[in-house]
Amino acid sequence: MLDAEMMTAVLAALPDPAFLISRSGKYVAIYGGQDVRYYHDGTSLIGQYISDLVKPEKANWFIATIERALDSKELLIEEYELSNKDVKGLSDEGPVEPIWFEGRIKALDFKIDEEGVVLWVASNISQRHELETRLRQQSDTDQLTGLFNRRRLERELSYHFNAFKRHGYAVSILMFDLDHLKLLNDSCGHHAGDQAICKIAQICQESLRQTDITCRFGGDEFVIVLPHLNLDQANTTAERLRVAVEQAFLHNHQLHTQENIPVNISISIGVTEVSNQDDSYEQALKRADKALYQAKRGGRNRVVSA
Repeated sequence: MLDAEMMTAVLAALPDPAFLISRSGKYVAIYGGQDVRYYHDGTSLIGQYISDLVKPEKANWFIATIERALDSKELLIEEYELSNKDVKGLSDEGPVEPIWFEGRIKALDFKIDEEGVVLWVASNISQRHELETRLRQQSDTDQLTGLFNRRRLERELSYHFNAFKRHGYAVSILMFDLDHLKLLNDSCGHHAGDQAICKIAQICQESLRQTDITCRFGGDEFVIVLPHLNLDQANTTAERLRVAVEQAFLHNHQLHTQENIPVNISISIGVTEVSNQDDSYEQALKRADKALYQAKRGGRNRVVSA
């Protein structure tokens, strides 16, 4: 059996810090944290309160988590971030990236100074979180254009459709593709076609709001989700985008067929607004697709709404 001295040595050797924290947020004791790559000596925290050290919003989250662990008696596993902006007395100037932790929080079956206490083990997971974020971004990103891909589009459409149903704010959808792309590919090669697709992706990023979601749907098809824009506003956005693309390619003398006939790159756009009659975002997407088809049949380089 381990005696008290041996147990103290074991706790002190823990690589991750383990905090005993009371219901009111008081640091009662600290053990471990010997992995100096990630942690500093935290003994100065003993006797202080979370609310004295951390700004209110983050402090309230810590206290609520402690209370939940004490009341449920279950092991809680929470991921959270801490940066200089969260700590009182520090300037907001500092490292851009926060430190990410995984906290394992468990109520203990005794009290200290008449208060329930939890064991809070904090593991620095910043490297893991960065890798997960990078992998998630890669899985959501179209490799050619850098825009979101179809997988991400489906998530965004689902989110905004559900928000429309709950809160009633307008959501519109643009669907467009390139005019005469096949002629460009056949005459100048697929590399020229890829360049045209990338150029249009760049125009979208420069022309649209930061809150708009632009996705490459597949091939030369794009879909844009416009939160908080009704059909009239979406039509205005679509027309502005159409003109921007037309102007960008107007003086591009590199796009010619082998017979020296210029290839006029433009876009045809279908526009729709999510409506109360829609049972799913797929219905609105199909309307936008139908409107795009009408724009193509109507002569291309135009906007049609449905």
